[in-house]
Amino acid sequence: MSTGSPRRAGGAQKIPTPTMRRSGGAPAWSDHTVDFTLDAIVEKIQQLSVADRSRTAPRENEKISAVLALLAPGEHGAEILLTRRSTKLSNHQGEISFPGGRVDEGESIVNAALRETHEEVGVHPQLVTVHSELSPLSTFVSRSYIVPILATVHEKPELSMSSYEVDRTMWVPLAELVRDDTFSWEWWNFDRVKFSDDRPMFFFHLDDETIWGATARILHELLCVIHGVKHFDLTNW
Repeated sequence: MSTGSPRRAGGAQKIPTPTMRRSGGAPAWSDHTVDFTLDAIVEKIQQLSVADRSRTAPRENEKISAVLALLAPGEHGAEILLTRRSTKLSNHQGEISFPGGRVDEGESIVNAALRETHEEVGVHPQLVTVHSELSPLSTFVSRSYIVPILATVHEKPELSMSSYEVDRTMWVPLAELVRDDTFSWEWWNFDRVKFSDDRPMFFFHLDDETIWGATARILHELLCVIHGVKHFDLTNW
């Protein structure tokens, strides 16, 4: 993490921090500057190929899920749509996430991401242009294998939240996520045995929310792609 800037307030999310943790230092993109306009970002993500993404099969008993990383133009460049999960849900209550959910039998990953986004926040699939996808990742709490789909809309659509699944929506400028007082990362160790078991954990501290976990991992990879720098292979973490 860059030094010299106080961290923003963040939110009330309960983060299960281990005893063994250490700072990760400066972000991977600290020496890079980019154009955050939507057109410039679309050009970057359209260049993604299968070789750029970490690819492993789902683990045993993992359920395949899809999320939509939806970008729209904003006053300060491209913005990304995020939601806060309802406290009524069984897993990850109150956490910041992308719209998305389980892939139904016979359904494609892209169609699942579009369907879930429509159900959760009211964005019609016909408004969305799908470009690529990021590396899939596994979560241990919900035993999910998540595939992030990258997509754009020409302008921000009117949103309508599902009261059961979502209790907040927000468009966050990507430029805000790389602010010195917003992003930080650490090495976490749950086993207390060897440093080779350390895992990178990413955080985005907003004024009233903290993005961490799977959502932060996806955002970190997206920001690395945009800046043209290497990201961690976190598929199995």
